[in-house]
Amino acid sequence: MSQTLRNRSVIRVSGQTRALAIVIALVLLAGCVSHAPAVTTPVRTSPSETPANSNSSRCLSLAMYWEARGEGHRGMIAVGSVVLNRVQSRDFPNSVCAVVYQGGEAPPCQFSWWCDGKSDRPRNRSQWLAAQAATEALLSNRSNDPTGGALFFHSTSIRSSWHRTRPRTAKIGNHIFYR
Repeated sequence: MSQTLRNRSVIRVSGQTRALAIVIALVLLAGCVSHAPAVTTPVRTSPSETPANSNSSRCLSLAMYWEARGEGHRGMIAVGSVVLNRVQSRDFPNSVCAVVYQGGEAPPCQFSWWCDGKSDRPRNRSQWLAAQAATEALLSNRSNDPTGGALFFHSTSIRSSWHRTRPRTAKIGNHIFYR
């Protein structure tokens, strides 16, 4: 009989210990979850960049990568400048991501890579790193706008009628820029 009581005591203590361990684990987990950063694709950020701006940096890097990855640093800076010029304009959304994704995922949209139905994940690591570096450079020295304040651009291989009503500000690589 004392054997049974001892076993029950052990089970009760063991059950209480288990219950206490579960409660402690849940409390710790709740604390971690409430303070855990959002799961996002890693983006190289500058030390002064806040988490709120890292999404903007990613959107800007994606636009620069997809629109000018073959244009080198100056071409990427030019495309990034157009995005930032639009953010400052009353005629466009007031955030980088809203400018980049304006129009939705179906044509017409502002940037063809966004609504072409293909994956938006960068495929070339060195060009993606170059786009991220260009984003950092552009955000750290906003006065370096090689487009002269352009709000629009198109590839030289595309013929469009809308550009006739806008003043041309620059030709950089295979892109022509307009205000």
